[in-house]
Amino acid sequence: MKTKNLPALFLGLSWLLATTLPNRAQTAAPDQPAPQAPVTLHIDKATLTTEIAATPAQRERGLMYREKLPDNDGMIFIMPSVGPATFWMKNTLIPLSIAFLDHKGVILEIHDMKPLDETITHSESDQVAYALETNLHWFALNGIKPGDKITPAPGTLVPTASP
Repeated sequence: MKTKNLPALFLGLSWLLATTLPNRAQTAAPDQPAPQAPVTLHIDKATLTTEIAATPAQRERGLMYREKLPDNDGMIFIMPSVGPATFWMKNTLIPLSIAFLDHKGVILEIHDMKPLDETITHSESDQVAYALETNLHWFALNGIKPGDKITPAPGTLVPTASP
């Protein structure tokens, strides 16, 4: 083999590896669903960038193992059915507030949750269709209270089935 062709050989091998091996950033682990694009929600004058947790695996994982959450970020959980809701903070490292919402996106109640606390937070309402998690006290800091409504309507956030 001629040494002057060695760089071309390495370049060719690099291209081959890059195009045939899975890209970690694009391939979700089998037990972790691929993340969906975040959506922007508005509550009164406040804006929140949220991830959607729509599948059972996404709802189960939630915000677990994260060390921080940007100030105006959160996660909206699309519940499998309308009814009472329960959440816990197992393996969740950051303090959170959670709002339980009805099918129209109206906030029914807001609760604060402590990191790594396995105490279950129960909704008082049996009309919960969505749950919205944010940094601790985000709702209070933004003047948001029960009765306020999020836009766009949460029903528009339901992901379409993938092929």
